[in-house]
Amino acid sequence: MHTNPFKQLQVNLSVTAATIALLVTAPSIAHGQVNSTTTKPSSSNSKTSVVNISITEAEVLAAQKAWGEALVSISTTYDEKGIAAARTLADNIIDKAYAYQSGLVLFKPTLTTGDQTFRTTHKGALSYFVGGDSSFPKDTGFALKGWRKVEIRNAGIFILGNTATTMGNVSITDKTGKVTTVDKTWQFIRGGDGKLRIIVHHSSLPYSPK
Repeated sequence: MHTNPFKQLQVNLSVTAATIALLVTAPSIAHGQVNSTTTKPSSSNSKTSVVNISITEAEVLAAQKAWGEALVSISTTYDEKGIAAARTLADNIIDKAYAYQSGLVLFKPTLTTGDQTFRTTHKGALSYFVGGDSSFPKDTGFALKGWRKVEIRNAGIFILGNTATTMGNVSITDKTGKVTTVDKTWQFIRGGDGKLRIIVHHSSLPYSPK
């Protein structure tokens, strides 16, 4: 006669669960101290002070919106005031939106290839957005392409303490009405100044099966 291994596993799990429950409750039962602990504010305060640095969904959405508005702002500044003004603006925006001042940022732009695919430095990111850097000869300035509108559609947002990760589609409309859609992942971190900055940015064109 063969023993059913799954039935035996169920029995073993039941025994294990019962044993754990007994071990957990044993000290309290032995000393008669069930529900014997309370928590309350110290006598000098009517309410306990709590510090919570967790990122909120509203902060994530605001950071995404700011990124889109910054891209449009660089484009319109370039059209109206020229490359010098656009470069200065982009430089300031990268400082505020990305965490390069803290070290490494994992930035994979949409239109980069070869050994310059990943832009882990401020210099590389600036070149991608506005071009004009001989160290990155293939960059033409992604932010200089006449963008006028950005629509972000999140597939999901994952928040864990002071970091938040998003994944979804971003559709960007230029001044002729042409729409370009990319798949985009961002990861944000709360900096020492309390503001959210990007530490991971991956962007790629959607897969088109032949």
